[in-house]
Amino acid sequence: MLDIKQMRQNPELFRRGLRRRGIDPSIVDKCLAMDEERRALITRIQLLRHKRNELAEEIGRAKKTGKDASEMMRSVAEVSREIEHIEARLEQVESELKSTLFRLPNLPDDSVPDGETEDDNVVVRTWGQTVKEDWMRDHVDILMGLGMLDVEAAGKVAGARFYYIFDEIVELNYALINYALDFLSARGFRLVQPPYMLRREIMEGVIALEDFESMIYKVEGEDLYLIGTAEHPIAGLHSGEILDGRALPLRYAGVSPCFRKEAGAHGKDTKGIFRVHQFEKVEQFVFCKPEQSWSEHELLIRNAEELYRGLGLPYRVVNICIGELGPIAAKKYDLEVWMPAQERYREVVSCSNCTDYQARRLNIRYREAPHVEETRHVHTLNSTAIATERTIVAIIENYQRRDGSVEIPEVLHPYMRGKTVIKPRTRNMAT
Repeated sequence: MLDIKQMRQNPELFRRGLRRRGIDPSIVDKCLAMDEERRALITRIQLLRHKRNELAEEIGRAKKTGKDASEMMRSVAEVSREIEHIEARLEQVESELKSTLFRLPNLPDDSVPDGETEDDNVVVRTWGQTVKEDWMRDHVDILMGLGMLDVEAAGKVAGARFYYIFDEIVELNYALINYALDFLSARGFRLVQPPYMLRREIMEGVIALEDFESMIYKVEGEDLYLIGTAEHPIAGLHSGEILDGRALPLRYAGVSPCFRKEAGAHGKDTKGIFRVHQFEKVEQFVFCKPEQSWSEHELLIRNAEELYRGLGLPYRVVNICIGELGPIAAKKYDLEVWMPAQERYREVVSCSNCTDYQARRLNIRYREAPHVEETRHVHTLNSTAIATERTIVAIIENYQRRDGSVEIPEVLHPYMRGKTVIKPRTRNMAT
């Protein structure tokens, strides 16, 4: 949610930022007009309450001296009715202002490139040597050849975009999770396994629910949604709290399954396990002071890069353009890994600085020390560490061998019980 106080102090900053988002900047003037009315109503209520208190004191003195106080009592009643009327209008104005601010997107950072589609994203850096040989196959063919993927059976029991994985691919999945958790734990991140469901109130604070409700699963008959990422419940962890500024930044490494409808992805990546309804992910999340957030943003993307360099997977980091940014983030990097079968880079990491936008919606603040009265909203940041299914796709395709086997990245050997190669295995099939 945008800060009306900052908007009041620097309206042109907000007009420029919203204009870049494709939003009519006149909405800033509408917000400021509502804010001006709100403040005028508050002032009027305060004056009337003061007047009512003075009248009450006069009534008390009159009664003590035996004077007639009926006229003053009528005045108190009139003032009380006026206060009640103004308070009703204030409640209406405040609700409308909050609703408007809630719907407006975060202001983009100046370093966010202009543009409408992913073609306008700007490559920041690349790492590794991409490979594409004529004999190379896609991950579906490889996994089917290994006997370790069954999407047909999954379709029978759950529908499209679900899957069964088996044997070493299951081990590989958990190896990636433990690799990422060990990496982040060694760097001071606190490990957390969050709830897999969230109440609507929290989900509305974390994401623009009106835009994304079609993409997440709602539990029928309950005020609960299945999470699309560990980011969401971790963001809500400190909702409504005032944190100790001396403890910031707070860095969390969350691990969870993720559930997404993938609405709008009709016809995209229909084969295999790249774009699915259910997957696992290790997520980085940070609560910090405003002056810390941009260095924390760079830290998060560097962590992700180090993880993928450790896996030996060629990648590039891109600065996401304004049209692809999404409403919550002020800036976002994607890390895209090379997929030989597709002969292009594909997104596996999303790394966002949400500044104080989420924190205002969730009312998360901090004070510098216990004796300091003033509070400020924290900044929140999130980044994928590893999304395992997409990373498995990248490993399978980049580490495939001509004989149909797949090498396991060396960094994962300790997590794979010493296995260095995944070889074909035939699964017993029902007849």
